[in-house]
Amino acid sequence: MNMHPSMSGKGGKGNLKKLLKALKPYSPLICLAFLFTSVSVVISTLAPQWLSRLTDEITENAAIQAIDLKKILNLGIALIAFYTSNAFCYFASNFIMATVSQKYSRGIRSAISKKINRVPLKYFDLHQLGDTMSIITNDVDTIGQSMDQGLAMFFYSATALVAVLIAMFVTCWQMALTVLIILPMMLLMAMLLFKFAMPQFKRNQQYLGDLNGCAEENYTGQTVIQAFNAGEKMTADFETKNRRMRWGVFRGQTIAGFMQPAMTFIAYFAYAAVCVVGGLLMNDGNKITFGTITAFLVYVNIFQNTMSQLPQAINNLQLASAASARVYDFVESEELSDESGKEYKLLGKGEIKGDVEFKNVRFGYSPEKTIIPDFSAKVKAGMKVAIVGPTGAGKTTLVNLLMRFYEIDGGDITIDGVSIKDMPREEVHDIFGMVLQDTWMFEGTIRENILFSKDGVSDEQLEGILKEAGVAHYVNTLPGGLDYYIENESGISGGQKQLMTIARAMAENSPLLILDEATSNVDTRTEEIIQTAMDKLTEGRTSFVIAHRLSTIKNADLILVMRDGNIVEQGNHDELIAQNGFYANLYNSQFVNE
Repeated sequence: MNMHPSMSGKGGKGNLKKLLKALKPYSPLICLAFLFTSVSVVISTLAPQWLSRLTDEITENAAIQAIDLKKILNLGIALIAFYTSNAFCYFASNFIMATVSQKYSRGIRSAISKKINRVPLKYFDLHQLGDTMSIITNDVDTIGQSMDQGLAMFFYSATALVAVLIAMFVTCWQMALTVLIILPMMLLMAMLLFKFAMPQFKRNQQYLGDLNGCAEENYTGQTVIQAFNAGEKMTADFETKNRRMRWGVFRGQTIAGFMQPAMTFIAYFAYAAVCVVGGLLMNDGNKITFGTITAFLVYVNIFQNTMSQLPQAINNLQLASAASARVYDFVESEELSDESGKEYKLLGKGEIKGDVEFKNVRFGYSPEKTIIPDFSAKVKAGMKVAIVGPTGAGKTTLVNLLMRFYEIDGGDITIDGVSIKDMPREEVHDIFGMVLQDTWMFEGTIRENILFSKDGVSDEQLEGILKEAGVAHYVNTLPGGLDYYIENESGISGGQKQLMTIARAMAENSPLLILDEATSNVDTRTEEIIQTAMDKLTEGRTSFVIAHRLSTIKNADLILVMRDGNIVEQGNHDELIAQNGFYANLYNSQFVNE
């Protein structure tokens, strides 16, 4: 499903046009559905004429007991054939439109699944995960269901309205004009629906996204919520959003629900008017029969149904438009530039030494706020580089720039003299192994979690990796060992998960390495095990280590001390302590009690 990136998610009419444009690949099926709908409308319009003849045959001959039963039978069979054919055509049309809507939903879900791998990380910095999930699930479902019900219903109602008006005027123009008296009342009801219900339906989609975002936060942060006894506060916040959603849905559905009873009342008024006018015409000697009045009552029923269905159809299309605004905002949001044409510059071209240089790097998460104003540093191959500094100094930001998770605003970063801008992102990610502060274990076996995207690693090699990472004993105690299936990672301690992520990086065997505060969430004993594993992992590799615990980087070849996005000091541990500057203050503040 192709969507042009220049399309905007704003504006109801624009979104509806996009929806209809996106249905072009299914136009043959839609045309077939409309053909069945047209046949159904024609049959619905012709059937009352046969019902009129049947009624006249009975009423004209009943008094003299001269009813032609054979004719009655033939007319009855004809009516059965009409309504059977009508039911088949109506079913076929709905079946085809349901198929189209499901194919369309599958297409837009595929577009979203492809898009989610192309959006930059800053999109997720600005949007709640729960709201994004609501777009992928609820909004796409709303589009599919609304298009299924709305498009077919709109075409059927519009064509049936035209056909029944023509049939009424051909049958008796006087009674047709009588029926048209109720048209302004029906249009007034439709206008009220659009004025009051449509804006509410649009707001409800946003309310639902906010509610899902709140629910996702409460679920994932349950441990923190309980630890700080914030259950009542978070429940109150959820209840506020839930109450807003509930009353929003109540208001929208109440207004929409008022439509059908009002239309029914107007229809009953039309029935009475047709009977009165028909009786007066019969009394004046016009060629009006009981059959004609019977047919007209059926036409009034069709007219009333189509007039009530038409606003509902437009309502469904408006719902689809409201949901599509959020979907298109995501699908058409800014994405990473296409680098499929870029060639690998280092991998496969020979051995990567690991020289890294930062040249006057400038970066900010937003244009108005620069975090790193001017950063420069040279790192030689095989060095273990520690990056330290207070929270907010720009340590993790520096690593994100090195991995090209974010693009720099100015300057350059090179690896072995090659700018990372000239490399495909996939190559940069292959060059670096990474161990993050936030560990993550996926649902699957231990083997699948450690190998992840790496192929060609034998069980013997994997056992060696586990031993080097210091997690072999733990894995061997699990039922099934490497084949132990992880369904809920909460059963694995933070230290064990961290060791497994180190093993994952070892299995990747990348020439350069990034360790982002990998020991910040574990106890001292586990920290020693992890430190030993990290020393083995960094051996012979250019590595960047971010750590709050300065004891873990005392053996680093180079320590970069950051403050407000700049390097304020650099050197090894002994040199920096001797300077008695900012690093010495940081170090002494951590070990003042030793």
